[in-house]
Amino acid sequence: MAAMGDSGVFTIGELSRRTGLTTRTIRFYSDEGLLPPADRTYAGYRLYDSASLARLELLRTLRELGIGLDDAAETLAGRSSVADIARRHVELLDGQIQVLRLRRAVLRAVAKNDSELDEVRLMKDLAAMTDEERHRLIDEFWDEVTAGLNINPDFNAQMRSAKPSLPDDPSPEQLQAWIELAELVQDKDFRARIRGMSEQQSAARDAGEPMDAPTGEARERWLRWSSAAGEAMDAGHAPASPQGRALATSVAGEMDKSPAEAADMIEEGTDTRAERYWQLLATINGWQQWPSQVPRAEFLVAALRALS
Repeated sequence: MAAMGDSGVFTIGELSRRTGLTTRTIRFYSDEGLLPPADRTYAGYRLYDSASLARLELLRTLRELGIGLDDAAETLAGRSSVADIARRHVELLDGQIQVLRLRRAVLRAVAKNDSELDEVRLMKDLAAMTDEERHRLIDEFWDEVTAGLNINPDFNAQMRSAKPSLPDDPSPEQLQAWIELAELVQDKDFRARIRGMSEQQSAARDAGEPMDAPTGEARERWLRWSSAAGEAMDAGHAPASPQGRALATSVAGEMDKSPAEAADMIEEGTDTRAERYWQLLATINGWQQWPSQVPRAEFLVAALRALS
């Protein structure tokens, strides 16, 4: 039996002074077998040596890093290395950080929008979805609005390829955009509208029209028409003005359609909510936002009607 005060031997009180841990904590670790005493006094008091001090310092460090007692015990017993325990806890912390970031994003959005309780619940549920679950929701939307229809495969692939992916720390605007998008794709009227547009494409393909997916050339052509319509609107020209009619004549000619047919085609493909779908995706994914095309499309339709 060693006597108290022997060189290199410490009582619980001395360990407490050296480490800053309370005697109650040290006694708990000792009772749990994490810090077995090196010896005892004649009176039965526990004594610890320099190895015990080093073990206690390691234990304190592990606990301060959030390592649980079971994992700490494995490390102290040599069954797991510190590196193994660290790797496991890094994965755990990554998941916890993700949850905390989403909670912060929800609370920021709630504070910004002065949201009511029902909206808070919705935000919480939608924010907790994984990207895989968000992608599945979009896929289910396109499945429903194109099921059984003769849709151009390239066009279908383009529509499905754009998926919402929230960053780890979304802004209130990104979170709000995701919530709005989730509500939009589940809205029965919106689904019916996109289904109707899909049915029109299917009927045209059944009638022998190719209805090809938009190519770079087609997109460039539309952007040119849209830009010209925007310039006419900014200059204060009406659709039926000479400037509007000249633009409509050019558009109908390039489409190789009558003005009425061209107007119908542009009108069929124009929908405020369909455009909103892409605006929301751009916000969520951090893509460049394009100016709204609907007012310009409406100008072109009105100009084409004026020629009919």
